[in-house]
Amino acid sequence: MRRHATQPESAPVSMRTVILDIQTDGSMTVTIDGASYLPEEGAWVRASFPQIIDHASDERTVPVRVEVHEADGTSFTELLPARSPRPEPAAEPAPKRKKDKPASPALIEITGEGFVAGEDVACCVIVSHTDATPHGTARAVLEPKQVKGVGEVVLVGRISGTVVTRRLP
Repeated sequence: MRRHATQPESAPVSMRTVILDIQTDGSMTVTIDGASYLPEEGAWVRASFPQIIDHASDERTVPVRVEVHEADGTSFTELLPARSPRPEPAAEPAPKRKKDKPASPALIEITGEGFVAGEDVACCVIVSHTDATPHGTARAVLEPKQVKGVGEVVLVGRISGTVVTRRLP
C-alpha cells in the first residue's frame, strides 16, 4: 500500500467580527469579536463606520465580517476583505535633463456623491479603487489609456451600494 505525501499545514484564517447595534436615535453600540468597543467620547454614529472598520481590521490588513442590526429589527451582514499591501513609494529618480522630460499625461476625473464617508469605491471598468471623502464624495482619476474604447465608467460604493454612472468625454 502506498502512503500519501504529508500535506503541509495551512495557515489559520483570521477574520474579525464587528457587530453594530443601531438605536432608534441613530447612535450605535459596537462589539469586536465579542468585546465592547467604546468611543473615546460621545457615542458611535453611522459616520463612525470607517473609523470602526479601520480599527477592527488593523487598517484594512485583516478581513472583517460586519453585522448591522437596525433598530427596526432588520439586519444585514457584509464581508470586507483585507486590502492588498500598498507598495512603498519608490525613491525619486535623479532629475532628468529638461529635454528628456516627458509631457504630463492627461487625466480623466470621475466624481459622484452619496457614498459613506471613507468607504471603498470601485471604479468600473475596474482599473482602480478609491475611497470616499468624509463628505461621501468619491473621485477617480484615470489615464486615457486605461479607458481607451470605453464609453462609460461606474463608481460603486462597497458599503453603501451607491452606484454612479458617468459618460466619458
